[in-house]
Amino acid sequence: MIWAVILALFSGVAMAVQGSLNSALGKLIGFLEAALSVHSTATLFLLMILLPSFRQGDLVRMISIPWYLWLGGMVGVFITYSVVATIPRLGVALATAIIIAGQVTTALLNRSSGPFRPGKAALHLGKAAGAGTIDLGGQVDVEFLTNKKLLVIIDKAMAV
Repeated sequence: MIWAVILALFSGVAMAVQGSLNSALGKLIGFLEAALSVHSTATLFLLMILLPSFRQGDLVRMISIPWYLWLGGMVGVFITYSVVATIPRLGVALATAIIIAGQVTTALLNRSSGPFRPGKAALHLGKAAGAGTIDLGGQVDVEFLTNKKLLVIIDKAMAV
């Protein structure tokens, strides 16, 4: 369990570093082009790791998986593009805070009632309060790091 926590922490660090690198690349070559570059590089890197060992997986089963499981790759492209496009406009800290708020909220909803839930867990007041605290932290970040106009836009969007 402790290794999973440490790995998750380093994953968060890596996400912030990756977002900065990808955004810098996007400023130089374009946001969609950066997303393509990132995923091409990731594919090549995974092939270098995977091909020599073919460890635990079964690539042959790829042809028989349900169609909707292929959507993860498309969602990954959207995520990469979104990060590349928002960090230059919002900054790393603010964009990351908003991204994390969206991740936590969606993860809680998905785990309690979503179609791809990794395990069933009831959504209770404590979990909702925790997600709300993270979301509020993102809003406070918006207030301190940007002008009041953006905060009003976010508040109106959350009220809908």
